[in-house]
Amino acid sequence: MLRRSLENRDAQTRQLQDAVTNVEKHFGELCQIFAAYVRKTARLRDKADLLVNEINMYASTETPNLKQGLKNFADEFAKLQDYRQAEVERLEAKVVEPLKAYGTIVKMKRDDLKATLTARNREAKQLTQLERTRQRNPSDRHVISQAETELQRATMDATRTTRHLEETIDNFEKQKIKDIKNIFSEFITIEMLFHGKALEVYTAAYQNIQKIDEEEDLEVFRNSLYPPDYSSRLDIVRANSKSPLQRSLSAKCVSGTGQVSTCRLRKDQQADDDDDDDDEELDITEEEN
Repeated sequence: MLRRSLENRDAQTRQLQDAVTNVEKHFGELCQIFAAYVRKTARLRDKADLLVNEINMYASTETPNLKQGLKNFADEFAKLQDYRQAEVERLEAKVVEPLKAYGTIVKMKRDDLKATLTARNREAKQLTQLERTRQRNPSDRHVISQAETELQRATMDATRTTRHLEETIDNFEKQKIKDIKNIFSEFITIEMLFHGKALEVYTAAYQNIQKIDEEEDLEVFRNSLYPPDYSSRLDIVRANSKSPLQRSLSAKCVSGTGQVSTCRLRKDQQADDDDDDDDEELDITEEEN
């Protein structure tokens, strides 16, 4: 009967030991992966800071509207990195550290398991010794009674440590479930807060980019590219670049205009001569009279 009880308690202890081992394994993996996630997020923040610096340097070389739009975008993007820094710090405190703490917790539970196993091994050893004593010296009541007393002590000690272990593991399981809920709830809350802020910042950054006046900046670029007297010089170039046919037509137009003017001048001179002749005839007639 006592042997069967020992076997049942051993099976129970192995189950508790498996539960602790399972937590140790998976919580350790979760801790490492979450820590890597936080480090990646921190590196992303650092790369974003470099991007902000480069955008500001480039913006300082551009036309006014593009310059202002890029600087506003960089300011918003830099603000997002402040939120990302807060995300990193919160993940470290609310997710990684609680998981890391389970390393110490599991170690304490293993110590409890070890104490229980030691007590049970002592009990099993005393039981085996009592059985051997009964077989070898069945008539030696003093030795048998002493062995029974030792077994009784070992059994009481094993029972006490087993009960303590059961209570400890029960509390451990309860706390584990609560901690898992809290850890993942914190993770989700932190990520939601960051992405909510990120949506606001990206919206503002998008609007700043869309406000860039392309036509105005293009006009500024053209004015900087061409000097003020560029228009007059351009007309000269265009005139010199006319085809021979265009030049011939232009010359004819000039020639025709000159001929018309010459004809008109000749007619005017002839009219003046006629007027002079009439005046002379009138003078002669007056003299004769």
